[in-house]
Amino acid sequence: MTESATDLVDAALFDRDRLDPESPYQRSGPAWGAIISLSFGTFGLVTAEFLPASVLTPLAHDLGISTGTAGQALTATAIVAAISAPTMAIVTKRLDRRVVIWAMTLLLILSNVLAEVAGSLPVLLAARVVLGISLGGFWSISAALAMRLVPSHLMPRAMSIILTGVSVASVCAAPIGAYVGDIWGWRASFKVAAIVSAVALLVQLVTIPPLPPIEVRRFRSPLDVAKNPTMKVAVLVVLLVASGHFASFAYIRDFLESVPPLDKKSIPLVFLASGTAGVFGNLAGAFLTKHSLKAVAALPPLLIAVAAVSLLTMGASALTSAIAVAVWGFAFGAVPVGLQTWMVLRAAPKQAESAGVLMVIAFQVAIAAGTTFGGLLVDHTGIASVFLYSAVATFLAVLTVFLLGPNRNS
Repeated sequence: MTESATDLVDAALFDRDRLDPESPYQRSGPAWGAIISLSFGTFGLVTAEFLPASVLTPLAHDLGISTGTAGQALTATAIVAAISAPTMAIVTKRLDRRVVIWAMTLLLILSNVLAEVAGSLPVLLAARVVLGISLGGFWSISAALAMRLVPSHLMPRAMSIILTGVSVASVCAAPIGAYVGDIWGWRASFKVAAIVSAVALLVQLVTIPPLPPIEVRRFRSPLDVAKNPTMKVAVLVVLLVASGHFASFAYIRDFLESVPPLDKKSIPLVFLASGTAGVFGNLAGAFLTKHSLKAVAALPPLLIAVAAVSLLTMGASALTSAIAVAVWGFAFGAVPVGLQTWMVLRAAPKQAESAGVLMVIAFQVAIAAGTTFGGLLVDHTGIASVFLYSAVATFLAVLTVFLLGPNRNS
């Protein structure tokens, strides 16, 4: 990331006065190596979580299941992650937080290895369950760790670096997964993901300093944070946007293969364009946050709704479909920036881990609901119906933000 882009994110994402200078999360000097290692971790997690979407068709064919059933692998991950987030926070409350991160990354590696050797749906689901444990535990403490690894005035830069892992994975995971899968088979995609995760673990072992637990954790801690009126609205928006996005996400390749239709060589290029657009969406989200948190919360779901409607009405055109998928990627790239800033850094900076747990729970419940409903729609009413649901859900999120969303003080 260039210095100018980083400065922009610094200005956009964080009001440094929102953190109490006496907060136990404060740190005198930045640990940039550790921040970069967390970015490697987010890259590995996002790559593994959504890799099935890029190889869904050959994976389903090899295991002898429908694409709708194969899409439920995403559901299994999401359900377990929603349970894992609060559970791991309690189980590991007395452990050094770096040990927790190391353990979650080890589970990430294991999940990829299991997926690579899966010969049946139960084994694949077991791999995704292990991934869900890793995902929930990692994401629930990542923002709070960033607050402990850098001084408060550098927090936006730290978060932008960590979220860069998400953006780069969005660019690389789908097209590379599809490309590797088409040449060497879908199992090779998971082997590559396992290697990437192992590299992330090595970087984390070298760079993350001791981080003894600080926040007192109880099973009710996320519920206590959820009593905040701002949090209630934010959770509703997360549920609508994430369920709307992930209801269709796993079936984009299937749509591109059957509706325009695109050839196998073109589909990875569409995923690459979508992922690249997601990087720019991340930067655009940072820019919008500087001016209006409400705008960065509302405009991305609005663009997703427009893209979904375009696929429904003009998806027979290969060019229109490619543009719509790219716009969708741009829009969703801006989602983590706005929601992370709104829920964790602005609304509850003194309860960062609990706010992070709540965000993970909401996000993963939405993924589970969206992918489950999407799979049912695909199997019973056809692939077009999932895009209709995505359009409706994301448009409702837009209305919620404009009517009840963040203001300058939330």
